[in-house]
Amino acid sequence: MLDSVFERGDGMAVEVLEAVKAQALTQLGEDERMFRDTVRQFAQEQIGPLVRSMDEAQQMEAALIKKMFALGLMGIEIPEEYGGAAGTFFEAILAVEAISAVDPSVGVLVDVQNTLCINALVRWANPAQKTKYLTRLAADTIGAYALSEASSGSDAFALQTRATRRSSNSGGDDYVLNGQKLWITNAKEAGLFIVFATLDPALGYKGITAFLVEKGTPGFSLGKKEDKLGIRASSTCELVFQDCVVPASQVLGEPGKGYKIAIETLNEGRIGIGAQMLGLAEGAWGHAVKWAKERKQFGKPIVEFQAMQFQLAEMATEIEAAKLMVYNAARLKDAGQEFLKEAAMCKYFTSQVAEKVASLAVEVYGGSGFVKDYPVEKFYRDAKIGKIYEGTSFMQLATIAKLAL
Repeated sequence: MLDSVFERGDGMAVEVLEAVKAQALTQLGEDERMFRDTVRQFAQEQIGPLVRSMDEAQQMEAALIKKMFALGLMGIEIPEEYGGAAGTFFEAILAVEAISAVDPSVGVLVDVQNTLCINALVRWANPAQKTKYLTRLAADTIGAYALSEASSGSDAFALQTRATRRSSNSGGDDYVLNGQKLWITNAKEAGLFIVFATLDPALGYKGITAFLVEKGTPGFSLGKKEDKLGIRASSTCELVFQDCVVPASQVLGEPGKGYKIAIETLNEGRIGIGAQMLGLAEGAWGHAVKWAKERKQFGKPIVEFQAMQFQLAEMATEIEAAKLMVYNAARLKDAGQEFLKEAAMCKYFTSQVAEKVASLAVEVYGGSGFVKDYPVEKFYRDAKIGKIYEGTSFMQLATIAKLAL
């Protein structure tokens, strides 16, 4: 009956039914619940014991990465013909959320692989590139997304890295890359980099071109590895290009169309960061609740004090709101509907919630929350990046204002 009214197109009825259907987008189906629970169990059993050691070493455990490939977490949306799991964007979001509740450092590795690199290749790679690289990304290769530079942070297309076209000895065309990239997530572990460079700065965004550059390509090297406040197990490095020759066959999409790839992929990636921040908040809240039930003061668990109950209840409410925003944005993306505003909103809001919840979790622990013997101080450190990368909070607000006003 609802569908018949919806198809009839009765003014207010259409609006009401659209709202009802939007609400349904936030619910999990049986397969989705099973997938989420499987990832949760993996995160708790396989990632949990490594969190502190990886954070202190500032390095991702290689054996853990192999396990994530084996479970299919590094190729969720890759079609089966290339060895992937043929899953949905929403499932990728569920995976990032579940993993980030245990370790946001591992969450962002999985996020960049799935929501940025794989999505870019699925949408813009030609058949030969898909066969060559999606197969590897599904099996054993980590991807990295190289856009940011010293002069192009929020002004993403003020790129200085140049791509100069030349004729090759084999009779075809090559591009020679020169320049540097900063803040590149997954750089140390990656075997494939999506590198954005400009053909001519005078062309502005119309000169931006995306290239597929493999690790080990002559003229390409890793520079400084950043020593970060949080998500320390996630590698963040400088990339250096010195007369790096890349065949024209390695252009992703078309020359001069890299800006479209960057913009549209980052719009999807913001939902991924929203999922990371959501998972972080859930993880911090879970630890806070457990501590409040075990910690006793004045002869009873502190969770029995109304002030503590209200604080935990407020945290839970904001987490639930963040979850609905992330899930809705992801569902809209999978449904092929407009999601730009919702993606910006969920990225902006979840980064606020994650920082607030992690901070309050430290306070629930009291003095114990301020030391590394307990997990919440790491969640607090990890939360700060949510307001910065893949578009600062100010950039999200600018997008929201433009679309809403």
